[in-house]
Parts: sequence; structure tokens; C-alpha cells
Amino acid sequence: MVSSYIAVDLETTGLDPKQDKIIEIGAVRVLDGQIRETYETFVNPHRKLGEEVASLTGISNEQVETAPEIKEVIKELLEFAGNLPLLGHHVIFDYSFLKQAAVNQGLGFERRGLDTLKLARKFMPPEEKKNLKAACTYFGVEINLSHRALADSMASHLLYQEMVKRHGEEESSEFTSQDLIYKVKKEQPASKRQKEHLQDLLKYHRIVLSVQTDHLSRNEISRITDKIIAQYGRIKER
Repeated sequence: MVSSYIAVDLETTGLDPKQDKIIEIGAVRVLDGQIRETYETFVNPHRKLGEEVASLTGISNEQVETAPEIKEVIKELLEFAGNLPLLGHHVIFDYSFLKQAAVNQGLGFERRGLDTLKLARKFMPPEEKKNLKAACTYFGVEINLSHRALADSMASHLLYQEMVKRHGEEESSEFTSQDLIYKVKKEQPASKRQKEHLQDLLKYHRIVLSVQTDHLSRNEISRITDKIIAQYGRIKER
């Protein structure tokens, strides 16, 4: 059974690592079942947070606007994590965002992982909800805060330890790490021409974006441009 790992959780602007951004990272280094160190930081997504995200997490635009960029943070996190496997509730979600960020900086990030959601589906009755809060309640793990990165990574760690305590002896094979598989390509920066075209569209249609165009990738700016043209039309020559 795995007893040393990095419990990790992210808060993000949405669910798609190819379009959305990390706004908070929390991680707990666990060695031989004991917490050794924690890591926590906000991340500047260079865009305004949606009302739903702000309401769910309690994170404000002011908190992320002054935070470090992901290109700085991802290096710190990789150093913090070392070669330990990642543990999380639906860990592939967190891994997908982190791997995209790492690859964008030319860094390798292949990991093994442990998924407390998968374990919850194994050890909880079918009719029970399996989200992190529900699983913690079912296993008697006390949590004081939800939808904040460090609190949720800590909750995943405590949940895993409780599952090991109850089921590890007879189901030890369930508590081994597996390769995390997520394929990703490095995002290319938007060209000067793309930025100028988008700025012209925004000015022509009097649109205010919630994202900072200087920090958009080539694919992101292309999607936004196509969406504006589809909804408002092209610039008409006078």
C-alpha cells in the first residue's frame, strides 16, 4: 500500500484544462502516513473570475490579481512534489491542469496517482453520493472548509488514511498507485496579428473581455475571435 504521496487539490476558473486556468493550489506532503509539509498559493489567471466560481470558492479577483503566475508556481510545486505519486479526489482532474502548466514551461510531468473518488466508489454503497464532502461525512472525516485547495487536499489525505484503516488489510491491492495518463501539447503564444485582429473586433463591436488578451494562447485567441464573429459578425468595410 502507498503511504507516501502528495495530496493535491486545485481551484480553477472552469473544468477544461485547455481553456480554463488554475486560481489556487494546495498540496500536502505525506511521508509514511504522516504530514510533513504543506504548500498553498493563489495563482493569477489573468482573467476575471466568474460569479459562480467566486461564490463557490470565496476567492476574490483582488486575491488572484496580485498572485504569482502559473509559470512561477508550477516550478515550485514540482520541486515540492518531488517524485512522489499524487493523491486527490478525482486526481486526474488536478493532474490534467498541472501537466498542461508544466508542459507549457517545457517541463516533464509524468506521475502515478491515487484516487480517493475511485476508492469511494469501491467502498461506499451505490446510493451514497461520492463527492469529497459526502465521502468524508460517510467515513467520519471532519472537514471545516470546502472548495479551497489546501483544505480539500488535506481532506483527501485524511479520507485516504481512514479508508486504509478500514479496508487496507483485506483490500491492500486497491491502495496502490496507477499511472496517470493525460496527453497534452504545449500551448503556443498568440501572434501579434491575432492580437491586433481581436482588438479591432472588440473595439468595433464595443465588447469588453474578462480575459487579458496579452496572456492568451494561439488556440484561445482563435476560439474567442471565432465566437465573436459568429455572434456579432465581421468588421464591415466603410
